Amino acid sequence: MIHWLCQHKTRFSVRGCTAVCIILLVLLLAWGDVSIVSSHGIVIRSHFIQGDVPSYPNDPVWETIAPIPIPLSGQIITRPVWPEPSVRVLSVRSVHNGKDIAFLLEWRDATKNERLTPGVFRDGAAVAFPLGTAPAFFCMGQLDHYVNIWHWKADWQSDVDRRAARAKERKRKRGGIRRFEVIPRRPSSVEDLIGGGFSTLTSKKQQGRVKGQAEWKRGFWRVVMKRELSKPNEIPENEALLFPGRLQAISFAVWNGENKERNGQKAVASWIQLQIDPVNEESGATNR
Repeated sequence: MIHWLCQHKTRFSVRGCTAVCIILLVLLLAWGDVSIVSSHGIVIRSHFIQGDVPSYPNDPVWETIAPIPIPLSGQIITRPVWPEPSVRVLSVRSVHNGKDIAFLLEWRDATKNERLTPGVFRDGAAVAFPLGTAPAFFCMGQLDHYVNIWHWKADWQSDVDRRAARAKERKRKRGGIRRFEVIPRRPSSVEDLIGGGFSTLTSKKQQGRVKGQAEWKRGFWRVVMKRELSKPNEIPENEALLFPGRLQAISFAVWNGENKERNGQKAVASWIQLQIDPVNEESGATNR
């Protein structure tokens, strides 16, 4: 019903559709006795640092940044609904150096799920940004109001890591017996996507601009997603506009493969404010 309303713009404005969605959401929550968690009022600061932006979760620079806890709730907007996700809190940090921006996402996950086969599901996390300045629905966007989604996937991370390990092994054992293993070639462990509503998710043709690195240790995932900041007059099509001094919306999603979470069955956080420090800000800057 919600999807139909949002598509028939001749009868319902975007504002009217949003109001209907909110009313139905509240009724569903009350009827299903689902607890409401809110990220309203939370601001994530992307701290300006001097030096290279960290690409790995174990980089010591992350320890100089205070994590921001983000409450997560179940996806109950579209079928199949998922009111009871296993992940309820996501920790987020962000830094930039005027050229690149990176996010560190951390959450508790007792099992490491890095395979995707029939009946077996992977762990994953996503960051979403609205395209342009117009508001968009945080779950996949909506018609004419698109979102740019960075989707990190544990199985893609495994492919990237195994290929890197194989390259080191070949370099170390030149002239030896070569072992052959079919490992998909991935430009990154993060898929760069565009969404314009449910069932419209599309992978961008050019991949690899958003980089990802992750580690699972002692029941926690720590995932870094990194991309170049936007340059004036050089903004690629369908890409989130990120530059120093900008205040904009950001949202998150997490999947636990062990809990059979996939596609719309996930933990989500609605729009939160992201404040990207201006480059000339000196107070609080981290020196490396």
